[in-house]
Amino acid sequence: MSPSMPLLVRGSRAAVAARALPRLYTVAGRRGAATSVDDPSETRLQKNRDGQRARGAVSKATAQELEPSLGSSKLLRNTPEEALATQGLRFADGHGLRGPSGKGRETRKMNLHQAVRDAIRTELAVNPRSFVFGEDVKAHGVFRCTQGLADEFGEKRVFNTPLTEQGIAGFGIGLASVGSTAIAEIQFGDYIFPAFDQLVNEAAKQRYASGGNYPLKGGSFTIRSPVMSVGHGGLYHSQSPEGFFLGANGLKVAVVRSPIQAKGVLLAAFRDPNPTIVFEPKVLYRAAIEEVPVDDYTLPLGTTDTILEGTDLTVVSYGTPLYTTLRAIELLRNPPPQLVQFLPERLRPPNPAPSIQLIDLRAINPLPLGELTEAVKKTGRMVVVHEAGKSGSVGNNIAGEVGRRAFDHLEAPIGLVSGWDVPVPLAYEKFYQPDVIRVFDKMVETLNY
Repeated sequence: MSPSMPLLVRGSRAAVAARALPRLYTVAGRRGAATSVDDPSETRLQKNRDGQRARGAVSKATAQELEPSLGSSKLLRNTPEEALATQGLRFADGHGLRGPSGKGRETRKMNLHQAVRDAIRTELAVNPRSFVFGEDVKAHGVFRCTQGLADEFGEKRVFNTPLTEQGIAGFGIGLASVGSTAIAEIQFGDYIFPAFDQLVNEAAKQRYASGGNYPLKGGSFTIRSPVMSVGHGGLYHSQSPEGFFLGANGLKVAVVRSPIQAKGVLLAAFRDPNPTIVFEPKVLYRAAIEEVPVDDYTLPLGTTDTILEGTDLTVVSYGTPLYTTLRAIELLRNPPPQLVQFLPERLRPPNPAPSIQLIDLRAINPLPLGELTEAVKKTGRMVVVHEAGKSGSVGNNIAGEVGRRAFDHLEAPIGLVSGWDVPVPLAYEKFYQPDVIRVFDKMVETLNY
């Protein structure tokens, strides 16, 4: 029996509930007392031994005070009016429109899991050779991303598979090879490793090995899978496995941040002849809400998306940590009195706030290194933020390659804020993830280098 099985009943079903809290905590010193950062005035900071870095300070609070409501948390309330709105949609009728929805287009309010379902439904409706399969997808899936699709399109096109991730991947490769659109679900990103051989040794190499003859025209293979921490997933339900696919040439990997992104990226993946993995941050399934176009549209695979423009520092992130990073940028722009004393003189009010560029990486494999290099050439500084551990990570790859390409333009070493190089600890999961203070701290360090 898989070591994840004891967690499947409780962990998978519990994940459906909206009690997966966003990462809103800071760690204080070595003993790690937590404090909410929803209200910066409640956070006290102290200098460390060298007096150069800001650290979270101990603050006594009840458990209730430390757990802001997911529904009222501004951190994850992603609407078209806020900074994380999507720019540049390409609609199936050939019109590309700027803005989150486009004038004259019908939209519907959706969270991320509803947008995922809408993307799958759109493809099933327009492509009779598309099929959806995975564990529990016939019913609705653990996160309800396929709810009602089997009833609408029939059990021959939306169906369950045995509990074998390797088999799911192999079946998808076969379907794509004969010209069908295979849309597979790996129930949790943590379970993708048994499928690694099929994905890396077979799917990724198929077009190259066949001289472009396979998959047949119209064939494609997409895997969807929820990833990243939920605050209580532990070893088998909170991992970020995207870094393991960095060397899988021929395999595309993307991470989505919002409903508009999810629908557009998925529809692009369904129509791409290259095998594609789309990772969906599960804590955002019910937290990020946008007005999503009802029409059929795509977003480009393999490119970044600039959320904020800036000239002093480039910050690169993807998935859930984008929201944490945005909060850290807001703190640096308008630092509360408790933080001001730890800032270098030139970063303190009334001096102008630093101009920070925020980039959603979105594309994990292949990495859009050209875009990132050009960005850092303009700002001279870069920080990368992600949940996965440091070793063998996306951030380390970016730092090494962009650092080499833009060496003469760098004003500071490229910084990295990541998870720790340990298994995701259940009891300390909130402290495993990058938090606002760690991101704030690294930005200040990089700006002051």
